[in-house]
Amino acid sequence: MSGTCQHLDQIDQEATPTSPDQCPACVALGDEWVSLRMCCICGNVGCCDSSKNTHATGHFNESSHPVMKSHEPNQTWKWCYIEEISWD
Repeated sequence: MSGTCQHLDQIDQEATPTSPDQCPACVALGDEWVSLRMCCICGNVGCCDSSKNTHATGHFNESSHPVMKSHEPNQTWKWCYIEEISWD
């Protein structure tokens, strides 16, 4: 990690994903997504910024929950929207 995220204390280690393998908001729109992200604070699953609808960033903008992680198999990285840093 380059820099230190000041929001680590907000991460809920027990957060349950709202979906195991899809972006519920994209499904509701009949759209597809590229990759999934999960909010580390509440478990909301949304599509990444490479996807048409950018639902994960939309969740941050609506909720102010700053830390997301990849919700893809074999990926363990996290991202802080406020600090703009990533780490494993």
